[in-house]
Formats: sequence, C-alpha cells, structure tokens
Amino acid sequence: MSRPLGLPFDPIERAGETWEQRFGPAAAMRAATSVFRVQQILLARFDAALRPHELTFARYEVLVLLTFSRTGELPLKVIGSRLMVHPTSVTNAIDRLVAAGYVERRPNPADGRGVLARITERGRAVVEEATAALTGLDFGLGDLAEGELDTLFDILRRVRLAAGDVAEAPSPARATPPADRRSAVG
Repeated sequence: MSRPLGLPFDPIERAGETWEQRFGPAAAMRAATSVFRVQQILLARFDAALRPHELTFARYEVLVLLTFSRTGELPLKVIGSRLMVHPTSVTNAIDRLVAAGYVERRPNPADGRGVLARITERGRAVVEEATAALTGLDFGLGDLAEGELDTLFDILRRVRLAAGDVAEAPSPARATPPADRRSAVG
C-alpha cells in the first residue's frame, strides 16, 4: 500500500532539479514520475475502499465491465481486451470472483473453446456497494474541480492517443459540452 511520504520536500521536484543539472530539461521526467506516483496513491486508495467488499480494483473493473454488458456476461478474451490486461490476469481475477460468488463461468456456445464470465446477483449487489465507496471518495481526486478533472483527462488522453492506445474519435459523452453531459449520458 502506498503511504504518504511525509517528507518536508517534494522528491520528484528535487529529482527534477538534479536532473536539469546533469541531463537537461526535466519537465517530461517530472510529469512521467508524477503520473507513476499518482497511480500508486490512487490504487492504494481504491484498494482500501474496496477491501471491505473483498475486491481489488482489478476485480472491481471486471465486475463493472460485466455490469455494463447488455447480457451481464462476456468472453474472458473480451474482458482482457477491454481492460487491456494479459489473459492470465483475467483468469486469476475471474477465479477470485467465482470463489467469492460474484461471477459464474460457463462455456461459450459461440466458441467451443471459449469461456464466458457472467455476473451473479451477489456480484451486482457488491458492485453497487463498491461503486458507492469509490464515488464517495471521488475516485481519490476530490481535491480537483470538475474542470481540472476534464483537463487532466484530456491531457492524459493525448498521451494515450500518441501511443496508439485508443482511437482518435472522442466518445459521444465527451463530445457533449460538460453542462449537457448528464442528460446525454443518463
């Protein structure tokens, strides 16, 4: 678990100063290192909020994905693709979710070798509780205003676009002005 460092200085800023002296401009290094540190902080917060529900953030993501599907089930291969994780990680997450009674496995009738994961009623209930816990802490970003969150998303999305991670076209919800987004999504 990531703990507050409790230092009287920012180690990333300090490293940036040293970097500039030894290697040159440090803006990219400071930004990238900050992204890594924020990821550690957020995952620790998520896992702490989800622990009472016997979930990690990775398993929570699987449940949310199954909840979002029309039928409540998806092939394991699709889960891995959508969550951008290795098939072994999907299998491990599904194993834990099955053991907890949140998900059931069944053969995929459309693919004789494939497996479907289906969310159970117990899984649906726990995803509601877990989502309330995460939204209650504003996904760990409660110190930022909505406009700042939109800006942060846009900046990080540009990094993802440049890496070929996602398609160029914005989602319909993002194409709608922020004031109108609630009615467009709900």
